[in-house]
Amino acid sequence: MRDSSSDFEEFVTARGPRLLRAAWLLTGDAHLAEDLVQTVLAKMWPKWPRIAEENPEAYARKALVNTFSSWWQRRWRGEVPHGELPESATADRFAEVDLQHSLAAAVRALPTRQRAVVVLRYFEDLSIEETAKMLGCRPGTVKSQAIKALHALRGVPALNTHVEDGEHGAQR
Repeated sequence: MRDSSSDFEEFVTARGPRLLRAAWLLTGDAHLAEDLVQTVLAKMWPKWPRIAEENPEAYARKALVNTFSSWWQRRWRGEVPHGELPESATADRFAEVDLQHSLAAAVRALPTRQRAVVVLRYFEDLSIEETAKMLGCRPGTVKSQAIKALHALRGVPALNTHVEDGEHGAQR
């Protein structure tokens, strides 16, 4: 019989980078992403023998989304929305940013539920049903949130510029 601590270490080693990427896409901040993953793994450790028998990766993903949602609901955002952005020194601030950074910024700008759907469906490559299960909603909700998110992403000028320039297939 294997030691559960070594199983847990193997899981963290194998899945940790992917969990960190998903957490970064959810939070938009490297330090918050690390905190989120660490919090989730700390919650998983005492339950590991039970979780390891089921689907630990799915459990971790769901815990990421749920923990992030609870953080987001509690956190006061001291930002004040404005109708217009201040003028920048450059003509197009996204012209200097590559497609990955532009996409990450656009995903971070989405509402929490839409962001979670985009991360799980398109970055984690889950099915509609798996995403619905992770988020605790119906598949129709996942579809509608995905449509709204994709519509919002299509409206981001920086992403449209990259597609027009033929850069849409450069990197993923």
